[in-house]
Amino acid sequence: MEYRTGQLVRSKAGRDKGTEYLVIRAEGNYIYVADGKTRRLERLKKKKIKHVQGSYEISDEIVECLENGTLEDHMIRRILARRSS
Repeated sequence: MEYRTGQLVRSKAGRDKGTEYLVIRAEGNYIYVADGKTRRLERLKKKKIKHVQGSYEISDEIVECLENGTLEDHMIRRILARRSS
């Protein structure tokens, strides 16, 4: 599976197993993710793609905000909360 910016993923391995994230950047075999709480935009989590389970859901709002440079942590938290409820 190819990961794209704005895609929702769930961690399959590590201390954060089961945590949902949004992909902020993808580079080769790694993705950089944030959840807006413990992993904020200032300190992205670097994950190997084999350690995450991707969904086919992509947040257009996140993609648009990244392109504009207006993405903030509270937006990520809102999108992840909306998904889990």
